[in-house]
Amino acid sequence: MKKIQMVDLKSQYDKIKDTVNTAIQEVLDTNTYINGPQVHQFQKSLENYLDVKHVIPCANGTDALQIAMMGLDLKPGDEVITADFTFAATVEVIALLQLTPVLVDVDMYNMNISIEGIKRAITPKTKAIVPVHLFGRAANMEAIMALATAHNLYVIEDNAQAIGANCKFSDGTKKKAGTIGHVGSTSFFPSKNLGCYGDGGAIFTNDDALAHKLRGIVNHGMYERYHHDVVGVNSRLDSIQAAVLNAKLPLLDQYSKARQDSARKYSAAFEGHKNIVAPSICDICDCHVFHQYTLRIIDADRDGLMQHLLDKGIPCAIYYPIPLHSQKAYLNTRYKEEDFPVTNRLVKEVISLPMHTELDNEQIKFITDSVLEFLN
Repeated sequence: MKKIQMVDLKSQYDKIKDTVNTAIQEVLDTNTYINGPQVHQFQKSLENYLDVKHVIPCANGTDALQIAMMGLDLKPGDEVITADFTFAATVEVIALLQLTPVLVDVDMYNMNISIEGIKRAITPKTKAIVPVHLFGRAANMEAIMALATAHNLYVIEDNAQAIGANCKFSDGTKKKAGTIGHVGSTSFFPSKNLGCYGDGGAIFTNDDALAHKLRGIVNHGMYERYHHDVVGVNSRLDSIQAAVLNAKLPLLDQYSKARQDSARKYSAAFEGHKNIVAPSICDICDCHVFHQYTLRIIDADRDGLMQHLLDKGIPCAIYYPIPLHSQKAYLNTRYKEEDFPVTNRLVKEVISLPMHTELDNEQIKFITDSVLEFLN
């Protein structure tokens, strides 16, 4: 059996090596390392894929979130609501801009931000909501947008883990995660579903005026060289990373299907087990692209299972072991433990198994057999 990886980028690269190498060589031959034609090609291709008017490439996913907020002219002290159960980058940029992060609990079923939690957290100072499409599953954007409209709030989608996922609305229409709010952001970190070979990110919007402002912000506030019209930063997607992404983007739906197929095999093996809550996935699933395949282990030793898997050479991880409201950087007297019952439970139960485009049946069987061996 091939060695199991948490994310097998090498095997994925081997299948597209010629395309990737040719694209990178073109950048080297033309010396267009910053803002070259590969970046513009990727921007247009991603706009077409997402069916969004504007994609603004940038240097990484954290920058994408920060720049999105900068573009909305949020002011110090403005409250921004987001999920307690996510990676710190989501709340980090809120704090960096001297905005006030307001953390709320998540939904037990999908681990995304709680709609009821958002309702309870809205105050006269609230200016924005940042839903995170966690682990690849689209958040309930229809409900979030309805709340935002009712309270005149911005919605900034953190789509770092769910590019390619669809959000379905009650009228039957679908839109890509990241394109529904006023502005969305994503990361192209190598392990993401659409990853480059370094850092990279992008911002999405259908708002022409906002897109214009964001394009200035990513480039030192310049639209014309040495004319600084807005306060900006230096955050550009380099041409080599764009070349890699150009090679991968046409395969994104294929990559998503491979992840969904692996998720189905995992969940079938765990079906009905009293100690396992597996992610749900339907036959035509397109709302979950499985950036992570995350189990909940109930009434059993989650940490013991993790060590058992590691001892058998199976990589696994806990995303995320400490809630944001308990992190030293984000402690606040406004937070009460009883406000976060779901998050506080999830951090004790979740474990993520290997998930990537190159998993094979032999590996999945070994992983699932090993999980069941410990729990039985």
